[in-house]
Amino acid sequence: MDIIITMGKLQKGVSRYNFEALYFCVPFREQLLDYYANNKTTGDVEENLLTCLADLFSQISSQKKKTGVIAPKRFVQRVKKQNELFRSYMHQDAHEFLNFLLNELVDILEKESNAAKISPEASSPSEKVANGPRTAQSNGVQKEPLVTWVHKNFQGILTNETRCLRCETVTARDETFLDLSLDIEQNSSITSCLKNFSSTETLNAEDKFFCDKCCSLQEAQKRMKIKKPPHILVIHLKRFKYIEQLGRYKKLSYRVVFPLELKLSNTVEDADSEYSLFAVVVHVGSGPNHGHYVSLVKSHNHWLFFDDENVEMIDESAVQTFFGSSQEYSSNTDHGYILFYESLATSSKS
Repeated sequence: MDIIITMGKLQKGVSRYNFEALYFCVPFREQLLDYYANNKTTGDVEENLLTCLADLFSQISSQKKKTGVIAPKRFVQRVKKQNELFRSYMHQDAHEFLNFLLNELVDILEKESNAAKISPEASSPSEKVANGPRTAQSNGVQKEPLVTWVHKNFQGILTNETRCLRCETVTARDETFLDLSLDIEQNSSITSCLKNFSSTETLNAEDKFFCDKCCSLQEAQKRMKIKKPPHILVIHLKRFKYIEQLGRYKKLSYRVVFPLELKLSNTVEDADSEYSLFAVVVHVGSGPNHGHYVSLVKSHNHWLFFDDENVEMIDESAVQTFFGSSQEYSSNTDHGYILFYESLATSSKS
């Protein structure tokens, strides 16, 4: 059993909602600790978000006690310093925080890689592609994007296929992703949400597609498919929706079943990729502007429930209590929000 050290209670403006999920993401944790060990031996490194997170994970993993509380004060101070969004006591979104954190880690690793290269063109400006890596350009020539260990864990590739209905030409455009954001419906499942995500959409009327072969606007069919599944699949359920009539965001408490074992179909290869659930970030509360986050994590076949300083072991069957509510008005406000799945192919190697 891994040591169980919770992060302690933080003010609402700073997320601790993803710490436990990321810590129990074994490949990510191991590579972060390797980074920490290598940089410790090579000399002083300027403090940044990556070094603060690595130091925090190192403190946890090196603890002799099996239980305890570590307050991530240094990391929190660094987050506040870099992003004013997290300086207030306002309730912040766990998904936004995860995106901010992973992209910051990628930026730092890219800068360190560029600084380590002797070639002067290595420091040329780069352009972000989706929420994944960057593609550098030098003298008008596009260079291969740097793939960091953050990308190797979380990055997948989507392909956006558009078929012209007049000439049948298919135009495909790839884009990277670090997580999948899925629209949700009442009494649905992750599988059905993924099918809707990859469903075919017809482009007509004002939304016609400009076909390069026809050299004109044409009716077309468009669909998004997963070209390369990631090793760690992060699924974000869109529980917060803007309601025009209300003029504000509302939390959708819909019941969305997320399985412990997930088969990812609708990929370009048409081969199922199998995943195992190892962490869930749960939003507790009735609305988007207030509430609380707790985490469920799986370690050595045991499920653990993290709520600030409190940690308890729960039965695997208890995970389903966080699927959501089957009725619009329910006293249950604890709903799965971000799901972390690990590829069974990856976990078998580690």
